[in-house]
Amino acid sequence: MKILLVGATGSIGEVAYEELKDDAEIIQASRNSSEYPVDITSEESIRALFEKVGQVDGIICAAGSAHFATVDELTPEQNMIAVNSKQLGQVNVVLIGLHYLRDNGSITLTTGVLMDDPLKTASSSAMANGGVSAFVKSAAIEMPRGIRINHVSPSMLEKSKEKYGKLFQGFEPVSSKRIGLAYRKSVFGAQTGQAYKVY
Repeated sequence: MKILLVGATGSIGEVAYEELKDDAEIIQASRNSSEYPVDITSEESIRALFEKVGQVDGIICAAGSAHFATVDELTPEQNMIAVNSKQLGQVNVVLIGLHYLRDNGSITLTTGVLMDDPLKTASSSAMANGGVSAFVKSAAIEMPRGIRINHVSPSMLEKSKEKYGKLFQGFEPVSSKRIGLAYRKSVFGAQTGQAYKVY
């Protein structure tokens, strides 16, 4: 099984890679990759990546950025960071990647706890996560060729507590293993249109 992992060098991407690396050939793509570079805000970059990689059995996208600011400080330009990256970037990975995905393949996108459990300064991120979640639920009913699509919605990783703990006050950090298993379920399971919430 050949899986393309977009966002492989991020904290969530690393978790997905560690969980799946022994059971599949994982192609690690990221913005800073020398072998498989990709910028998900650019359709051309996404297309170039798939042209280089070729046919795959699974696509995981764990990439996407957002600007954090209170609503009264957030500008339309800052909000577009999440729209173009976290939301449309992931959707475009699906729309372009479908043509390189083998029959009965799987697509797994990444959202996050903020769409369900809001924090101050996180409305733009929550908006993008919610948009991706709605897209997955709707797209699942019309996926061709037996292809499945799901999303994993993780909370703050245990290993990220030192960096993000002050922002996520009162949130229980989640183990890498639990988040990794959600990606495993999406890739190797049979469900589609699911939100695998790891909170």
